[in-house]
Amino acid sequence: MKAIIHRLKKIPLELVFWIGSILAILTIDPWGAQHFTLCPLENLGFDWCPGCGLGRSMNLLARGEFQASWDMHPLASLAYVVILSRIWNLINNLKATHNYG
Repeated sequence: MKAIIHRLKKIPLELVFWIGSILAILTIDPWGAQHFTLCPLENLGFDWCPGCGLGRSMNLLARGEFQASWDMHPLASLAYVVILSRIWNLINNLKATHNYG
């Protein structure tokens, strides 16, 4: 049990955050009328935000609805590339420090 706890403490919090964000994106309803938002601009009452719709667009992209994803936000594929490459780098760093440090 102590070995498991020791290994869990070595997992970077950023890695948990990014994996959790991908899982959260995959569970949202992109066509829902009301959705929870962390967008500060929308919460302040502004109508336009450059990032709004990105999570829903990423969900549509994961479902294979490419045109609807592009129409909602054209940078969804770039966001996937950035997030997945960061997850890949964190896992590789974790492997390197586990084996050599």
